[in-house]
Amino acid sequence: MSKQVEVLDLVIIGSGPAGLTASIYATRSKLNSIVLENEVVGGQIIGTYTIENYPGFVTIGGAELAERMHNHAVELGGRIDEFDPIVSVKLSDEEKIIETQNKIYKPKAAIIAAGSQARKLPIPEEAKFHGKGIHYCELCDAAMYEGKDVIAVGGGNSALEGIMFLAKYAKSITVVHQFDNFQGNKTNQDEVLNNPKVKVIWNSEIRHAIGEDKLESVSIENIKTKEVSQIKTDGIFVFIGRIPATELFKDSIVLNQWGYIPTDENMKTNVKGVYAAGDIRDKMFRQITTATADGTIAALMAERFITKKED
Repeated sequence: MSKQVEVLDLVIIGSGPAGLTASIYATRSKLNSIVLENEVVGGQIIGTYTIENYPGFVTIGGAELAERMHNHAVELGGRIDEFDPIVSVKLSDEEKIIETQNKIYKPKAAIIAAGSQARKLPIPEEAKFHGKGIHYCELCDAAMYEGKDVIAVGGGNSALEGIMFLAKYAKSITVVHQFDNFQGNKTNQDEVLNNPKVKVIWNSEIRHAIGEDKLESVSIENIKTKEVSQIKTDGIFVFIGRIPATELFKDSIVLNQWGYIPTDENMKTNVKGVYAAGDIRDKMFRQITTATADGTIAALMAERFITKKED
């Protein structure tokens, strides 16, 4: 059966802060627009326990801020389609076609705000234990490990914040980090290092996850001495960075060597009428405030393109 085709002004791909902000501005500009989201509305801020650098809120939970942005967009009349994965994208100066599992969209303009995804733990058993011992979202899964022993992998701010949240539930947390120091800010480092539940194994990486029906232990290699050891664990939480979600766009949009989308200061990509916003864009700083700024500019520029105020 053929899919329904919808012709509209603007398709926004991704519903993190950049995408939701773009929706707010597009709706206020009276554009016929829709936000397409493969997963859950809100993007990666849903997995942030506490946000303390978003203007207007001394402190707010990431999930609450995401919900407020979502509600703001919807109450203005924004359309958001969740859980309808995009299967193909064709973007050119002449035509834009975005196909999901259920529909085909033909917009005049598009904003790519698909963000990034967690970098997977590079071990052979990742797929076997994914979601069943290996996890990437502490807010989603920490409660499963109440009173249990877990491993955390990583040493940046997201790792340190994740470890602090895990400490609310786990009996013990063993941090496995490839360097001999953490890369997060000093406040987060101090809180983690002074937590009696936390033990750190420096200069080391996980090589294997071991277990039959469930995760039982891991093998760890010291990357300096090459010594391999094995420790028991109930679960692994991985915080080793994120990669841009640009696989769908690689045949249409120019990407840089790391897979991010280069734009000018007006969020324009190399394709006319296509803009990029948020963490998917090639830029120095990736913060919620920079994402919302990107989304604002992208929507305003899309409106100018659609109404032929600008090429």
